[in-house]
Amino acid sequence: MSAKVGSSMSVRAAQIEDLPQLIALYPHLNPADPIPSLEVAERRLEELLRYPGSAVFIGIADESTVASCTLIVIPNLTRGCQSYGMVENVVTHADHRGRGYGKQVLQVAVGAAWKAGCYKVMLMTGSKNPATLAFYAAAGFEQSKTGFQVRRLPARGRA
Repeated sequence: MSAKVGSSMSVRAAQIEDLPQLIALYPHLNPADPIPSLEVAERRLEELLRYPGSAVFIGIADESTVASCTLIVIPNLTRGCQSYGMVENVVTHADHRGRGYGKQVLQVAVGAAWKAGCYKVMLMTGSKNPATLAFYAAAGFEQSKTGFQVRRLPARGRA
């Protein structure tokens, strides 16, 4: 799936050849995270792509990956066996924020979830920053559930 978004950015599913730029983008999400080798990242992307409908969507402006999010389509036995989508790792390069790129990448991911037959798309954020919450609301997400998690790794900023 690929979409031309405005005149300044296109959005499409990432391929193996996109991994160097994608790996370089991720420190704008979690600066303290270890950077994986290209070989490990290739194996993980191939694994993710085995889930039908799932993808890492990238926004490309001026031949550079400037925004991304991951969509996982999860098979489900309720809701008439309709799948649901989970969005993770929403990130825009710090130099490109405020231009609507993150919202556009999310819109393509949600469209892909609908095309895959999902009945809902969820995302979670640990941010309490009003601007971040407003960003997700402006992208069409509604803050309507209470989230719980068990973590093996500490949350960002809580090492």
